[in-house]
Amino acid sequence: MKQRFPTTSAAGVAILLLSTITTCRAQQSLTWEQVKSKFEAANPSLKANALTVDESRAQEITAYLRPNPQLTLSTDGTQIVPHDGVWKPLAGTDVVPNLSYLHERDHKRELRQDSAKEGTRIAQSDYDDAKRNLEFTLRGAFVNTLQSKALLDLAKTELEYYDHIIEISRDRLHAGDIAQIDFDRIELQRVQYESALQSAIVNLRTAKIQLLQLLNDRTPVEQFDVTGNFDFSDTLKPLEEFRQDALNTRPDLQAALQTIQQSETNHKLAVANGSTDPTFAGWYTYNSSNNNPNGIQTLGASVSIPLRIFDRNQGEKQRTLLDIDRSRQESEAARAQVFSDVDSAYVQVQSNIELLKPYKAKYTAQATRVRDAVTYAYQHGSASLMDFLNAQSDYRTVQQAYLELIGSYLTAAAQLNLAIGHEVIQ
Repeated sequence: MKQRFPTTSAAGVAILLLSTITTCRAQQSLTWEQVKSKFEAANPSLKANALTVDESRAQEITAYLRPNPQLTLSTDGTQIVPHDGVWKPLAGTDVVPNLSYLHERDHKRELRQDSAKEGTRIAQSDYDDAKRNLEFTLRGAFVNTLQSKALLDLAKTELEYYDHIIEISRDRLHAGDIAQIDFDRIELQRVQYESALQSAIVNLRTAKIQLLQLLNDRTPVEQFDVTGNFDFSDTLKPLEEFRQDALNTRPDLQAALQTIQQSETNHKLAVANGSTDPTFAGWYTYNSSNNNPNGIQTLGASVSIPLRIFDRNQGEKQRTLLDIDRSRQESEAARAQVFSDVDSAYVQVQSNIELLKPYKAKYTAQATRVRDAVTYAYQHGSASLMDFLNAQSDYRTVQQAYLELIGSYLTAAAQLNLAIGHEVIQ
């Protein structure tokens, strides 16, 4: 038995170490940058949007391809009726291989390639815009998780504080300082704190589940956590700087401007398609059926030029010209939308800052002082039970409102980032 004790002890230490390592791994928290990196690498919707850029880039190859040459092989002169009683079916057969090629003029291939490249740039901007919107959803889920964690910590702290009050009140009850009915009323209030704690636990799990879905991650909720600065900054750059930044970087506006360039290229291509493209052909004839005894093997050539009398691609010329104006109008609408989005988000952030300033500077500390003072007075018989319960309720209301305002500020900041096109506030 004595020899087995060290073995058992070593096994226990090993299990303890393994449990500690597992716990440390389970408690590893992801920062916002880490969450965003995982999202960019794993989100299926974002990866599907990225493939559209590759598809558009493949179309550039197709656009620049030359027309294929045409090879025609024909025969003639095969005898089907005997001549002078002699039947030689292959004696007079001539073989004619013909090779033709359509020559495209006025830089049609180059213009098609330019249009395809501009389409790829538009597809890239559309991908950036889709990423911008998806990252806003991701940021909202991240902020919601941080807010749920803060509210859970508040609920735990309040329950611990209230349990301490119950213990003190029980001692006062045993000492005869308070009546049983007062103690019962105090104890009954605990159910509100228990309910708040359970709601906070459920809300945090729900927020984590939503975040894991966006990350396409199958990690158990218990082993997943995030960390970040759940606070606000009371400094905000001038609105004009944000407006100019959005005009320079907003991907949907860039896509609208790139569409104008593509429309202009498409109009040039429509004009070029109205020009005539000749077809050059050459052929070789063996054993040709003619009266020239030296014409057993001959070469021939031709040029085919379409006479564009009626169809000069007039419709496409007019359509692409109108498409330029439409693209310009859509770009102006996109520009107006940028200003509207930035202005609205900026006002919301500014409003949340103004609401948060007095909370941080005054209200939260004041609510704590009032609660502690009334609690102390109640413990010493200088305050009524109603005053004590009201002070507890006011403290919880102020602290919860402060955390929710921070969440609203971070959500508004994410909305401003969305309006500008990249992160300016974290």
